[in-house]
Amino acid sequence: MTNAVETDLTDKLNENEIPDEEMMIDDEASSDDSVDIEESMEALMEMYEESFKRFAEGEVVTGKIIAVDKDYVLVDVGYKSEGQIRIHEFMNENGEIDANLYDQVEVMVEHWDDEAEMVVLSKDKADKIKVWEEIQKTYEAEETIEGVIISRVKGGFSVDIGVQAFLPGSQADLRPVRNLDDMVGKTYEFKILKYNRKRSNIVLSRRMILEQQRESLRAETLAKIEDGKVVVGIVKNITEYGVFVDLGGVDGLLHITDISWGRVKHPSALFSVGDEINVKILSFDEVKERVSLGMKQMTEDPWATALEKYPVGEHVKGKVVSLTDYGAFLELEEGIEGLIHVSEMSWTRKVRHPSKIVTVDEEVEAVVLEIKPESRRISLGMKQVNPNPWDVISEKYPIGTTIEGKIKNIADFGLFIGIDEGIDGLVHISDISWTKRIKHPSEIYKKGDVIQAIVLDIDKGNERFSLGIKQLQDDPWKSVAERYEVGKEITGTVTNVTDFGVFVELEEGIEGLIHVSEISKEKVKSPSDMFNVADVINARVMNINSDERRIGLSIKRLEFEDDQAMLTDYVNNMEPATSSFGEILRENLKEKLNEEDSTGDEAAADTEE
Repeated sequence: MTNAVETDLTDKLNENEIPDEEMMIDDEASSDDSVDIEESMEALMEMYEESFKRFAEGEVVTGKIIAVDKDYVLVDVGYKSEGQIRIHEFMNENGEIDANLYDQVEVMVEHWDDEAEMVVLSKDKADKIKVWEEIQKTYEAEETIEGVIISRVKGGFSVDIGVQAFLPGSQADLRPVRNLDDMVGKTYEFKILKYNRKRSNIVLSRRMILEQQRESLRAETLAKIEDGKVVVGIVKNITEYGVFVDLGGVDGLLHITDISWGRVKHPSALFSVGDEINVKILSFDEVKERVSLGMKQMTEDPWATALEKYPVGEHVKGKVVSLTDYGAFLELEEGIEGLIHVSEMSWTRKVRHPSKIVTVDEEVEAVVLEIKPESRRISLGMKQVNPNPWDVISEKYPIGTTIEGKIKNIADFGLFIGIDEGIDGLVHISDISWTKRIKHPSEIYKKGDVIQAIVLDIDKGNERFSLGIKQLQDDPWKSVAERYEVGKEITGTVTNVTDFGVFVELEEGIEGLIHVSEISKEKVKSPSDMFNVADVINARVMNINSDERRIGLSIKRLEFEDDQAMLTDYVNNMEPATSSFGEILRENLKEKLNEEDSTGDEAAADTEE
């Protein structure tokens, strides 16, 4: 197979055959024509020899596309036959064939096929050779190269810079990258740390470029920093205690207390990494190169005008921002918070924790009780928004008023009755009944019962409302002397037997005591030997003490009276005495009766004690 160059050369030689002698003789007339022919022959021979020149395998040459089909692209590299390149090497990212006739392309000679008189070429390998040459040039010149991070690999990233290179994670940024996936697919400039062409190993660094940029910016920034100046920075890192801001090669700390005049729970609620913010330089330590920044200092301190805006007695509204054991903090505006102490939350309820009354983020109304701008403190009260119910309770329920309410709680010492909103009245156990002995109020009442009671007392200072149930009726002991006059014989039921006597119920709630000395004229060792509970007995009323609620009874008195009556009848029925002995006997009987009367009075006195 002959190529176009060989064909052209043969044609030229045929056209210029060696002349015979006659022609030579004729041409001798012109020496210039002879020179021209020789030069033309030399040029043609050089072209012929060039057509057979062989490039070394692995050499990169420039050729021209002369044909494109579905499988190959034919490239003329000046050899006697065209070189072939597979079509896929001309396919771009979109899957399109990027090859046009007569385009100049650089290719690498892969190998020669002498039998077929053809050469196999590669565009991709030529490109890679160029890339490696560029890598060497860039490395030696200490320049940067552009690349795309294509994926994450163990220890770092895989980067496409024409060939595949490795970017260690520690060289990806100035600080450790939190989310490595954010860098994948992005294009950056890199420094080549080292490379090995034989092993196809390249190590890159982006951090070196950033450090160089940072140092150049750092010098400029340090020269411009001065206290009180407002500058623009980029949020670099966020912590619990503040925000680190890149001012241009120099980092400054915006402490959480200098972000806002108001409360900041966490800086991340206000900022994100990469945010551009305006900050004020509060201080600069040139030795340690530390910069303190502030944002709130760019606005006026709200406490400067707080005294005029929030005078004592002013009604205000705010949002609950914090709860503690001792109260709730209310934000009146950004930077101004007031404390509502638990004692100032309710007129009537004993608040153990503010969470029982308010919740965080709830908007509430309060009254300014005290303000101290110099201490940045405001005391607030919630209960003062409404009148104190204890101020009007005595007018609404004067002493002696009968009220009706529901039992809200039962304690050992009494009943709590709901009166008004937040006000409970107490019926002490001693004010439940005039006569019943009550061990616990639950013996008679249960929670939720609706009962009536009388207002006994209102102590506004101590916030106490005293009620009584028994006072709804007259005290039966006030008229007991009228119902059970001294000397009257009564009938009652034994309710209790003790060593010192017997208790006898005269009526419901009214009991009398028969002292052991008043049980019998005979000496009684133990009343329990003679009486049992529920026995019905007769006795005589000896004395009554209504104030101390005591009634003294006596059975012995009844026995004496019976004996006296018998003796009196006997004496009265005796015939007139016929001797002085009869008179003496009559007088002795009378004295004995008088002594018995006096003995009964002494026993009554002992019972009363």
